[in-house]
Amino acid sequence: MGHLKIHKSLFVYLALCIIVVVLGCLSYYILPERFFFDAIIITEDFYNEKGFFRSYPVTMLFYDSTGLGKLPFSIVALVQLPIVLLVLFNLGIPRRFAHFTLRNVLAYICIILLAFFIAMPSKEFITFLVIACIPLILKSRKYNLRTTVFILFALIVLFGIWYRPYYILIPIISGVIYLTSLINFKRKVLAGIFSGLLVLVFLSLSYGVVQGEYLSQSTREELNEQRAGEEATNSAITSPVATESWYGEAVGIFYGFASVNLPLNGLKHILKPQILAFVIWQLLLTFYLLFLYRNCLKNKSVYSYEIWAFYLVFAYFIVQGVFEPDLGSAVKHKIGILPLIYFALYYDSFRKSVSI
Repeated sequence: MGHLKIHKSLFVYLALCIIVVVLGCLSYYILPERFFFDAIIITEDFYNEKGFFRSYPVTMLFYDSTGLGKLPFSIVALVQLPIVLLVLFNLGIPRRFAHFTLRNVLAYICIILLAFFIAMPSKEFITFLVIACIPLILKSRKYNLRTTVFILFALIVLFGIWYRPYYILIPIISGVIYLTSLINFKRKVLAGIFSGLLVLVFLSLSYGVVQGEYLSQSTREELNEQRAGEEATNSAITSPVATESWYGEAVGIFYGFASVNLPLNGLKHILKPQILAFVIWQLLLTFYLLFLYRNCLKNKSVYSYEIWAFYLVFAYFIVQGVFEPDLGSAVKHKIGILPLIYFALYYDSFRKSVSI
C-alpha cells in the first residue's frame, strides 16, 4: 500500500510538471503583454546596462552570455522550467503529495505559477536557483545548527550585496523572530511577526535619518507615483497615510505587510477574477504557513533545522511589506523563493525516507 502512495505522489508531481511546461510554452500567447515588460527590458538591454552587480545588470548579462536572451520565450520556458522543477524534485516529493489536502493544493498552485513567472527571461529564475540552496542546506543537516545558520545568513547577505539589496534585511528580521520565540509569550507566532515588523520600522526610520527618506517612501511609494494610471497598477499598494513622517512610515510598513500577505483589501477586486484568485491564494498560503509554524514551534527541538525555514519565510514576507508596489509583484517575488516556501509547507515530511 505504501508503494502505491509513493507511486501516486510521483505521478501527480510528473503530471504537474507536464502542465507547467506546456503552460509555460504557451504563456507568451495567452498572458497579457504586461507580464513580459521585465523580460523585454532584460533581453533588449536598451541602455547597455549589463554588469556584475544588481539584479537587472546581472540578469541582462546572464541571458546575453548564455544566449537564452536571443531565443523565443517559448524555448526559454522549455529550458528554465524543467530546471526549476528538477530542483523541487531534488528537495523531495512528500509521501502524501497525491492526497487532496489544503497543503497539497497550495503547493500545486505554487508549482503551476512557475509557468507564468519563470517562463521567460526573469530575475526570479536566478533568485529561485540561489534560494534553493537554503532548504537543501537545512535538509542535509551536514553542519551543526549554529554553523548552518551562519552559512545561510552569509549566503543571503552576499546575495543581497550582489543581486537584491533588500535581502540583507532578511537575516536581521529572521534573527529577531528567532529571539522572540525564545521568550515565553502566550502567542509566540504573532509576537514573532509583530517584533519583526517593529524592527523593520526601526531600520526604516534609521535609514530615513541617514538618507533623508524612509524605505517605503523611496521604493514602493515613489514607484507607484511614477506608474499612476497604468493598467499594471490595478492592485497597487499605497499607504493610506503619507509616509513622509515617522508615524506615516510605521503605518505604511504595517499596511504594506497586511496588503501583501493578508490582502483582505484585495477582495474589492471581485470583478477581476485574476486578482481575486491571487488574493485568495495568498490569504490561504499565509494562514496555513502560520498554522504550520505554530506546530513547528511546539516541536522545535525535533525540527530545530526546519524551523529556520519559517523564520526566513516570514522575515521575507515582512520585508515585502516595504518594497512591493502591487499584488502582482508580490506574488511574482514569492515564486522566486518557492524552494523555501515548499520546504516550509512540508517541513515535517522531508526526513521521512520515501523511495521513488
